[in-house]
Amino acid sequence: MKLLFELSGEHPTLPFAELECVGRITDRHPQIAVAECPDPAATARLALTHTVMEYLGECAPTAPALAALLDDLALSTDRPFAARVKVIPGPGEYPSQLDLERLIGSHIKGPVSLRSPEVIYRAVISGDRCYFGRIILGGLRSTYESRGPATRPFFHPGVMMPRMARTMVNLSLLSPGEVMCDPFCGTGGMLLEGEMIGVRAVGSDFDPLMIRGSRLNVPAAALMLADATALPLRSSSVDAVVTDFPYGQSVCIKAETLNKLYEGALTEVRRVLKDGKRAVVITHRDIRPIAGQYFTVLQFHEQRVHKSLTRRVMVLEKEKLADHS
Repeated sequence: MKLLFELSGEHPTLPFAELECVGRITDRHPQIAVAECPDPAATARLALTHTVMEYLGECAPTAPALAALLDDLALSTDRPFAARVKVIPGPGEYPSQLDLERLIGSHIKGPVSLRSPEVIYRAVISGDRCYFGRIILGGLRSTYESRGPATRPFFHPGVMMPRMARTMVNLSLLSPGEVMCDPFCGTGGMLLEGEMIGVRAVGSDFDPLMIRGSRLNVPAAALMLADATALPLRSSSVDAVVTDFPYGQSVCIKAETLNKLYEGALTEVRRVLKDGKRAVVITHRDIRPIAGQYFTVLQFHEQRVHKSLTRRVMVLEKEKLADHS
């Protein structure tokens, strides 16, 4: 099914990259993507998407062009509907949102309800295009804001927020029923987001306090007190690794240096990961030269958290061995 996504504007690349877990992008503009999605219901797992719409069409960002598109669509509904317009800030000059909403409402046959619509048609202007769709899923952001880390049984400062943790899980392309491992699980935030989309969560940490906390936060996960450079897991036994590497500031690490830790942990991540599968690794500095010795680096994103911390997100792939049978 062809879907239209209104994306978060807080990062230039991550919202588009996350969409790969639900479909194939066919078109993109600032904060807008069009994608072919085999299972529209799966879009509920997204974290950096505001609204998911059935794609109905697109045109130039002018009132006459939108009117022509609506005439071609000849939409009608028996259910109360409303029209909404969003303009992504840019260099162009566009008609007023109110005028466009009235235009849409006048071209759709059916009862209008601005207070309690059952159907919402939405036009989004981005750059030189106006995209038009019917909302099938909205309010995705609120589901994450209502369950911050401080609401969990065990809290520790400095943990990743749920929306970003879910994004990291989605970048791994995990499917329900598959096995995800976080070898630096901390308070279990990654594991929790994995479990919420139906994956089997396995976590380890070198700090006994973190393991005790994770048992409270994610009781169904398989948890181990273990060194990330010597994981008690079989080789090629997990479908994805998603982890936030220690930054060396007020953390408990066993390796002599962070570089030694990175090298040892990446060696183990490669060992336990199945061929052709992904590891999503977050660090405080760019370690692509190290990671490239063990994996193919598919993606690299930077996210500034505050003045003393910038996250570097790598999406890594363990090469798939050729079948010589």
